[in-house]
Amino acid sequence: MDRYLVFGHPVRHSKSPFIHTLFARQTQQELEYGLAEPAVDEFAQALRTFFDQGGKGCNVTVPFKEQAFTLVDCLSPRAKRAGAVNTIKLTDDGVLLGDNTDGAGLVADLKSHGVTLADSRILLLGAGGAARGALAPLLAELPSELVIANRTHTKAQQLAAEFCDLGPVTAQTYEQLAGLFDLVINSTSASLQGELPPLAPALIHTDIAIYDMMYGASDTAFISWAKQHGARQTMDGLGMLVEQAAEAFTVWRGIRPGTKQVLRELKRNLGVI
Repeated sequence: MDRYLVFGHPVRHSKSPFIHTLFARQTQQELEYGLAEPAVDEFAQALRTFFDQGGKGCNVTVPFKEQAFTLVDCLSPRAKRAGAVNTIKLTDDGVLLGDNTDGAGLVADLKSHGVTLADSRILLLGAGGAARGALAPLLAELPSELVIANRTHTKAQQLAAEFCDLGPVTAQTYEQLAGLFDLVINSTSASLQGELPPLAPALIHTDIAIYDMMYGASDTAFISWAKQHGARQTMDGLGMLVEQAAEAFTVWRGIRPGTKQVLRELKRNLGVI
């Protein structure tokens, strides 16, 4: 039976085995999917051992995405742009192909919620790996403007400069932010600590769409804050998790699984519904 893993540290909380088991059942694919939590300095060896022992593919999560980028034999265009790899496939000719499905998963989830990206003004909070993976797919949807805001402004400036060839992307400090945004995406991990990015409440209005890449059994700190200030459409990253997994499954198996029922089952598993 074909074997797949998710590598991370920590990774025991991962929902990827649950998701991919449902995908396999739905598409009648025979595979097994497990967890691997090597020490931070042992990831490269663990990855080589997995594929030497017959592994077919893997997902890679924190803190190994940037390291995986350097360990594969070739990169997809979106992995090159993201500077990180979250999906690896062993091709038929023995090549390790690195891909990044995070941004595609984000865009697919936003569209499933009816969010219009074309001609929209988007605010992206954070300038780390999650933001980097999201930028190219978001800009491909042709927003009117994409603004990056980050606590360390120079990082936002560097990221905007790197992606400016793909569309109208700029960097602003939190204090500079003004005007109406159609969509705010929080790519920071602040919600994991119950913290908030320093966003002015005045930027929130009733017609804005709020997206937090983090998720939990209840509203994240950022979503709770946005609701308190009048946001009516709020979304967490659970749908993105499922959509990026579906994209990875397609890379591995050549068949696209449906996501709606899997997302419902995942929410039930988490106690969300």
